[in-house]
Amino acid sequence: MNVLIAGGGTAGHVFPAIALARELASRGHDVRFAGTTTGQEATLVGEAQFPFVAVEAKPLERRVSVRAMTAPFAAVRSVKTCRPLVDAADVVVGMGGYVSVPVALAAMRSRRPLVLHEQNAVPGLANRAFARSARTVGLSFAESRRGFPRRARTLVTGNPVRSQILAVPADRDRLAKQAFEELDLDPERRTMVVFGGSQGALHVNRAVVAALPTIGGSGLQVLLLTGAAHAEAVYSSLPKDAGAPVRVIGYLDRMELAYAAADVVIARAGATTIAEISVCGLPSVLIPYPYATGRHQEANARALQRAGAATMVLDDELDGGVLGERIASLFDDDQERRRMGERATAWSRPDAAEVLAAAVIDAGGPT
Repeated sequence: MNVLIAGGGTAGHVFPAIALARELASRGHDVRFAGTTTGQEATLVGEAQFPFVAVEAKPLERRVSVRAMTAPFAAVRSVKTCRPLVDAADVVVGMGGYVSVPVALAAMRSRRPLVLHEQNAVPGLANRAFARSARTVGLSFAESRRGFPRRARTLVTGNPVRSQILAVPADRDRLAKQAFEELDLDPERRTMVVFGGSQGALHVNRAVVAALPTIGGSGLQVLLLTGAAHAEAVYSSLPKDAGAPVRVIGYLDRMELAYAAADVVIARAGATTIAEISVCGLPSVLIPYPYATGRHQEANARALQRAGAATMVLDDELDGGVLGERIASLFDDDQERRRMGERATAWSRPDAAEVLAAAVIDAGGPT
């Protein structure tokens, strides 16, 4: 079976698509990708050794702007480019976002089976628009079902996670030892891992730095993944009397090492972050990005909070004092951290790639 996957933008959007592609390829199916030249899919798909075809697409903005007005025209033009790709496919998969729009339109015109996947707890505009035409809409969060039309055929699949991350629970000891060595961490200290996605989150970085005096005497160390653009500024702002050792890294491409070393994670609440920390069974403090479309990061965080696997601090409430108190309370209660980790594991869906792949295969098979 030939499968065309469309989606991209940030690494958090591309990794689930690649995880799905690898699962399909392991079952003997041919997979290729469509995406933009400006998104991270242009690099990451090639590194994963899948064929990649560039298409034109622009964001579907909700406010009136020149970009919002030109996006539909770009999508229509791009449909012509996508038609040959779609015609050669047995099934088309849209992973959400504006990149999937022209490919989904081409699939509808060519009467090719369409499968969609929604990563967030609040569905995106593109997925909502095409949901009625899709054979299946895979959901990462059961909560997102209410955001789709009643006629949409939804299935809670979870969000596909990279195989390197899936390996953490079974191989934690070996990976943690490697992390302590390669990341210059102290194996005798408990480790707090902080990150804000591949681009970093400056507000989170500053709050962590401000919280250091509060947590400095608690036997912790901090692995602070700042985002490449912020590393130098964050490092220079570290107080000399922080107490807790801080390892500042701009970007880490082996997140499995960070997860294996972590006792607690402090992070934004992107869908891929939620899927990865839950699969790894890690307690977390989630700080949703406040400007995410439809406040979907807050909805993501609340889903994990309701499961008892995370605690949440809203961005406009975030400062060093609030974050320091939240961190201290977690590290002072070993039993609560263990309970949160167990609930994260119970909530997670490590078989997401398998379940979504089965839905794709079913859609592309004989009708």
